[in-house]
Amino acid sequence: MRKISLFIATSLDGYIAKPNDDLSFLKLVEKEGEDYGYAAFTDAIDTLIIGRRTYDYVLKEIGSSHYDNGQRDVYVITRTQRPSVGKTNFHTGKLTDLVAQLKSKNGKNIYCDGGAEVINELLKHDLIDEFIISVVPVLLGNGTRLFKDGRPEQLLEFVKAKTFETGLVQMHYKRKK
Repeated sequence: MRKISLFIATSLDGYIAKPNDDLSFLKLVEKEGEDYGYAAFTDAIDTLIIGRRTYDYVLKEIGSSHYDNGQRDVYVITRTQRPSVGKTNFHTGKLTDLVAQLKSKNGKNIYCDGGAEVINELLKHDLIDEFIISVVPVLLGNGTRLFKDGRPEQLLEFVKAKTFETGLVQMHYKRKK
């Protein structure tokens, strides 16, 4: 069965973005030739779920090819209907319905790249199977929290942790069955 994996970076105090969806703090750990396992992770996925605000930020800063490389299906969770572009689909329905549909199909794993609204909706329904969270050594003070209040408690099973020269610590957990 396909699993949904969260692969995301956060500040030490739990923020995935500074105010105004600013992700510039991620540059603090950029290092030539170091992708923190991202390429190996994305080799195991063929579908991406992403919130519209995160999608728009990455589109502006990096370009559409970061997500839609022609190799995977991209589902942008949004409230505004838009026509599909390449393999990028704009989903306005219930996220739980989309996940059920995607999990029922054959394929590789499903990657959730945020944002916080999408992550927390998935958590409310216990739909994230694997958590790969990279902690950037910075305290941002405020912004967009990775985990919001108002979701059920979930036990996780430790898989591994890895440290990097840049001070980034990557933690890998899976949902306890």
